[in-house]
Amino acid sequence: MHLEPKKKLRIITGENAMYRHTPLHEAIIYGAKKSGMAGATIYRGIMAYGEKSQIRSFRFFALSQDLPVITEIIDTEENINIFLEILKKMLEKCNEKGLVTVESIGRVKF
Repeated sequence: MHLEPKKKLRIITGENAMYRHTPLHEAIIYGAKKSGMAGATIYRGIMAYGEKSQIRSFRFFALSQDLPVITEIIDTEENINIFLEILKKMLEKCNEKGLVTVESIGRVKF
């Protein structure tokens, strides 16, 4: 068993964000797959606030929740850096804001 150094790219957007005619988080996943990234997962948040300090949470009778959507992509530093350029173009094209972080992780390989 040993640790392989990897990077985790985390992108937080709202679930209502769109890229062309596709939800932004789905477009990011398809872009990651097309780019040959090792793996990606989308999580849906249940409550959050951000830059504008507006709290967003699940309410059963609300028409639009715009809850946070967290997309995580794990791969090598080189591949993450390449995909960051693609992601930047996607966010600029759809005129959306989001929080993007990159962190070092260790993947255990047995």
